[in-house]
Amino acid sequence: MNNVQMNAMLDVLCPMHVLVEKDGTISHAGPTAEKICPSGSLVGAGFFECFAVKRPKGVRNIEALRRRAGSKLHISLHDDPDSDLKAVLVPYDAENGKVVINLSFGISILDGVRTYALSNADFAATDLAIEMLYLIEAKSAAMDASRQLNLRLQGAKIAAEEQAFTDTLTGLKNRRALDHVLARLVSTQASFAVMQIDLDFFKAVNDTYGHAAGDHVLQAVAQIMVEETRNADTVARVGGDEFTLILPNVGSEQMLLSIGDRLIERLEKPINFQGNACHISASIGTVWIQEGHMMDAKDILADADMALYQSKNAGRSRQTLFRKTDIAAHSMWAD
Repeated sequence: MNNVQMNAMLDVLCPMHVLVEKDGTISHAGPTAEKICPSGSLVGAGFFECFAVKRPKGVRNIEALRRRAGSKLHISLHDDPDSDLKAVLVPYDAENGKVVINLSFGISILDGVRTYALSNADFAATDLAIEMLYLIEAKSAAMDASRQLNLRLQGAKIAAEEQAFTDTLTGLKNRRALDHVLARLVSTQASFAVMQIDLDFFKAVNDTYGHAAGDHVLQAVAQIMVEETRNADTVARVGGDEFTLILPNVGSEQMLLSIGDRLIERLEKPINFQGNACHISASIGTVWIQEGHMMDAKDILADADMALYQSKNAGRSRQTLFRKTDIAAHSMWAD
């Protein structure tokens, strides 16, 4: 077998090899060895011009290197001192002093592949590096699939939670969401207000124009309530024509009365449905919880309901701000 044939065989079996002459000159290099050399072709250069032997220490010429035949060597590229290559030297042509030095990335294979843009085609078919690359690719694909699945599951979870807290007809929050927000505010003893709103004459709309008209009116009412409240407020539909607003950080009674007045004024305007004017109004009962005031969520809603009933009994289309002194009067009106 001539030298050309031998070199071709080594290129297949050991694509990261270099063939070094007696004087230390590299006379042939495998395709992958050439690929990792930043300065260009290795052929014609001296081995110690291209590589440095890290371990064993003191190996600085070809004679010292030749004496390490069969031993594991740790070397680096001169142009990349941080590179970490493993090597083993074997005689190639003892009579002429030629040696073959086969290189490997060892456990740094992943860094080597990334740094020099290598693929499985740059390694011998039987090299364990191929198996490691397959494992790395499989792991990367599995992790990517896992991330995508987690993102989809997270999105589905968020969508499900949002749906669980949303009234499907109006898009407002529902009773479950209201209870959640109210419980949080009560636990922090924050200042907030609860406004119970009941639509007046809504049954007449359903009876006169049908449930489609009623649904349209409820959606229009929901839009008005969203427009008349802040982003931080919670607007919920808690029954057929019953709504509840939770208003955090209330500064004054006047602020609450102003919101109520605007809602009543807008809801008294006819809502058009297929050419028919649907007339409703709103009765409102509000309770204002001061900061640091301990009170059960059920009691808060009960007080707001009591104020709402007072508005109903007083003639509808009005609002009442709950005060403890109103309880006896309310009981008398309810009779």
